[in-house]
Amino acid sequence: MPTTDATALLDRARSGDDRAFAQLVTPHRRELELHCYRILGSRSEAEDAVQDALLAAWRGLAGFEGRSSLRAWLYSIATRASLRAAERRPPRMLSWDVSPARDPLGDLGEPDSSTSWLEPWIGRSDDPADLAARRETVSLAFLAALQRLPPNQRAVLILRDVLDFSAADTAAALETSVASVTSALQRARATLAVRAEIESDAAAGPDQDRIVEQFVAAFEAADVEGIVSLLAKDVRFTMPPLLAWFDGARDVGAFFAHRSLVTPWRVRRRVTVNGLPALLADQRMADGWRPGALMVLSVHGGRIVWIASFLDPAILVSEDVSADR
Repeated sequence: MPTTDATALLDRARSGDDRAFAQLVTPHRRELELHCYRILGSRSEAEDAVQDALLAAWRGLAGFEGRSSLRAWLYSIATRASLRAAERRPPRMLSWDVSPARDPLGDLGEPDSSTSWLEPWIGRSDDPADLAARRETVSLAFLAALQRLPPNQRAVLILRDVLDFSAADTAAALETSVASVTSALQRARATLAVRAEIESDAAAGPDQDRIVEQFVAAFEAADVEGIVSLLAKDVRFTMPPLLAWFDGARDVGAFFAHRSLVTPWRVRRRVTVNGLPALLADQRMADGWRPGALMVLSVHGGRIVWIASFLDPAILVSEDVSADR
């Protein structure tokens, strides 16, 4: 948007034109949601935080003096909205943070609604915010690592190391001092060996597409041996909101053979989830095909190292994952 047009829109918005305000902020909305998602680990909470932030921006537009860009100002408000939300609930969790691995032939338990599960980020191939996001900055492993930090350290790390905000801009966004930002960033980096945490998700390698194709073929054919041949020995299989998860190729293979693939499955569509290839799989039920799982495949070293399967019905029927694009 040319500077003159943006200035005119800003002047109209300050005078109470809500349509002008919408034109100003709509181009930033998706990237703000992604930013809030990194802090909160929840797409639904991120959307709520952005909604709160935009309402606060609308009410406080008269106080925007233009000393920073509109984008930076919106990020500041959205960051503070996310921190308020993060302080009201426990961190988002992965399956192995909650309970030990289970016997794939044993009791899988009931869906656990008491745990705050890490939610997937379903990318849009035509959205600039998703195209600009480096995969390692939205990977499930990175998000899980961030959740181990106190909310303030989480926000500082994201603003400084992901968005490349300066220390001064980060301090302004968080309404604190540069010294506090520097200290929080040092503590965050020391607490998490972030690069090590995300390596398995970030370094898929050139064989990823071939491995995904082979997995789809084996999965739809109920070829358990074919699936197991693609797995790393220490592969993990998770499926929140169920507590049960499985550790190792033998147990994952047993789950497919004796639990999952005893009914027919088909892959309806492929999407990108947290920067990784994912499959929306339908299960054949008595009354026809129904969405059964969103499976995210993490490939490293030529093998699948993690199958992150999401079973929440709200995720399986969400617009992002199910709509034709």
